[in-house]
Amino acid sequence: MATYWQIFLIFAKIGAFTIGGGMAMIPLIQNEIVKRGWIREEDFPDIIALSQSAPGLLAVNIAIFTGYRLKGTKGSIVATIASVLPSILIILLIAMVFTGYQDNPTVIRIFKGIRPVVVALIAVPMFQMAKKSNRYWWSYLLSAAVLVLVGVLKVSPIYILIVVIVISFAIAKYNDKISRSNSR
Repeated sequence: MATYWQIFLIFAKIGAFTIGGGMAMIPLIQNEIVKRGWIREEDFPDIIALSQSAPGLLAVNIAIFTGYRLKGTKGSIVATIASVLPSILIILLIAMVFTGYQDNPTVIRIFKGIRPVVVALIAVPMFQMAKKSNRYWWSYLLSAAVLVLVGVLKVSPIYILIVVIVISFAIAKYNDKISRSNSR
């Protein structure tokens, strides 16, 4: 079992060494908490889904969940503080140092160079989760359809989630009805 200090160090590392926040943190978070056995590999996509559906930052929600799972409320507090502390300190440092350099062409080029890295850091875990989560042909089709609806047609994910929840509920009720009629 992890100590509070281990939880703090791991989530401080995650907070300090991920650029872009949010989805860009997923590969590092997954690597750190799965390899230590804090979360099982097959549970990780569910944790991402829960963390995204809860209000707040993705990394903080994952920290809260993992810390709570490991050490209860105190563990979630330690993990949360550790995950946000590096960002706060880095932003303060940037605000103090780079305020006069924000229009500097070199600084602008550096940040433009970081953008493709962040895109790759987001794309890799998404493809990995898609491969692990999509076990049937229809789940690949559903993933592709949602990608097109949200990414290309700009349909709100809220509408998609509502439709999928309603359809899933209807299918579950139908399957339950069939299983009850078959057991008679």
